[in-house]
Amino acid sequence: MSELGILNTHGILRQPWVTPDRTSSGLGWEHVYVSTQHERPYHATFDAAPTHLLILHLGGPVTVRRRSGRAMRSRHIPAGGIFLHPAGRPLDVELQGKLDTVHLYLSDSALQAAQSEGRNVELAEELGSSDPLIEHLVLALDNVLRHWEPSARTYVDQLVGMLAAQLAHVHTPHRPMEQAGALSGLTAQQLASAKELMEQRISEPLPISHLASTTGLSASQFSRQFKTSTGKSPHQFLLHLRLSHARRLLRTTALPIAEVAIRCGFSHQEHLTRVMRAKLGITPAAARRAG
Repeated sequence: MSELGILNTHGILRQPWVTPDRTSSGLGWEHVYVSTQHERPYHATFDAAPTHLLILHLGGPVTVRRRSGRAMRSRHIPAGGIFLHPAGRPLDVELQGKLDTVHLYLSDSALQAAQSEGRNVELAEELGSSDPLIEHLVLALDNVLRHWEPSARTYVDQLVGMLAAQLAHVHTPHRPMEQAGALSGLTAQQLASAKELMEQRISEPLPISHLASTTGLSASQFSRQFKTSTGKSPHQFLLHLRLSHARRLLRTTALPIAEVAIRCGFSHQEHLTRVMRAKLGITPAAARRAG
């Protein structure tokens, strides 16, 4: 297979309102095309592309509107939010503010190879969803672009494989039930509402009852169905979200580590250090130095 390039995309990145910083063009990546850029406000319609589009918001919050069928949906998306558009569908999108983004275009063959159940994987259309693992993998690929060397090709293949597997496992419109009578999980709207509240209150204590109220379920029902949908308990998911937000602030701002800790829902700097070391194997100071 030849290199996946900009001609395999919808064409957003060829528009005058996009100023790219770095791309994977010329690096020989077969199943993914990655571009990091500055975008200005726009509203445009694009033809369908053969690749799946994943956009990671590096800044924000910013309002994005997209057409889904006959309806126009709008979301105020924070930094770390994800825009997902499946291959083979036209794209009608409006960006209402300046924004730094990473665009990742994934070949359908890589997506289909990520599952072994013999079924065709279809991705969901998502607007402002949150997935700490996807964010981490996209940022890792962007970091490879920053410090490219040919020996990193194997690492890129591993990252792409993990990303495709996460998309195939979590970001599909209809997740199959594991067995008759099993929990079906939250609906896409319920999950989006819960994630949005987590983003909005990332610095605050957040009782399960408050999250459950956004879905119309009891706290116990919500907890079980949230884990069915994401593979994590609400507490585990929120903790990963807070760690991801902390790493982003450490990487992109000069805020004191103690301030980063408070903004991300940790009680103090030592609390953030302890959790980050236990979960990620690094300290906040090391995360900041790594960029």
